[in-house]
Amino acid sequence: MLNESVDPPGCRCSSLLLMTEIRVMTGGDIEAVSAIRVHGWQRAYAGIVPQPCLDAMTVAADAARRRAWFENDTGRVENLVSADGAEVTGWASHGPYRGEDAEPGDGELYAIYVRPDLIGTGAGRALVGAVLTRAADRGFRRVRLWVLADNAPARRFYEKAGFVRDGAEQLEDYDEVSLREVRYVRGTPPSSPASW
Repeated sequence: MLNESVDPPGCRCSSLLLMTEIRVMTGGDIEAVSAIRVHGWQRAYAGIVPQPCLDAMTVAADAARRRAWFENDTGRVENLVSADGAEVTGWASHGPYRGEDAEPGDGELYAIYVRPDLIGTGAGRALVGAVLTRAADRGFRRVRLWVLADNAPARRFYEKAGFVRDGAEQLEDYDEVSLREVRYVRGTPPSSPASW
């Protein structure tokens, strides 16, 4: 369990104590993770991803897809959640890098989302630290990720976590609109989580 005292942007308090436990996601977390993912998309990508694409997202549909994935899980992908007590506050998914230019030892952070009202409380930092540590434990020497080029807050978050752009770009289609993604990379820690 990580105890983190931080002042989120806009907080008028002197300190906010967030009790963050990072653990492997279970089937019982599916609804909460789906809500975090859908609401995270709708907030983070508003004005970037076409609005009809965001409006069409539902927690129920996402949860159904996630349940099907859980039933066929091969162990290749690891899903972690952050929790404050019994409440799931964030989710991250990682595993082997999926790109054609993958090299031995390449991992990938596929997704990371924190409940929108908890952004800035340290749950995201705790998840990234856990992903980097778990990726190292799984034999990955570095972790790559793709982020929408226009998602400035996410890019700043990854840069503060020690990720750097490696120059790779790709186009991803959202409702027949191609959006540019940029790739970031970071080495995994030898034995301790990220310190930032």
